[in-house]
Amino acid sequence: MARPRTPRAKAAATGADKKNKGRFTERHEPEVAEDLGDPPVWMPEKQQEAWRVISAEIPWLNSSHRALVEIASYVRGRLMAGEDVGVQALNLLRQCLGQMGATPADASKAGAKPSGEEKDPADEFFD
Repeated sequence: MARPRTPRAKAAATGADKKNKGRFTERHEPEVAEDLGDPPVWMPEKQQEAWRVISAEIPWLNSSHRALVEIASYVRGRLMAGEDVGVQALNLLRQCLGQMGATPADASKAGAKPSGEEKDPADEFFD
């Protein structure tokens, strides 16, 4: 099975759009001008805190991701509150993070460099 496409916003955040310019030149993705925004007022405080943490951790999220972030914030907020969430909820959180491109496996697919590593040793061989 083929890997899912990396969204243009994620590619810009990780530098993949500069590494593989040809992959992104002819892409016609919807333009979403609005950022993720504040958490919904109906969310409990721990879920709102989880929303803000997720928003800070995943900079390429925008308003089209709000439903996924609501689900992820709900589960993560329960974790932050020390509640027992169960395996199914943790799996749902993992799936949401994967769909948003936030897991380490997804970051490695996009070519993100570990913190502290500023230069790729192979850069000297490419333009």
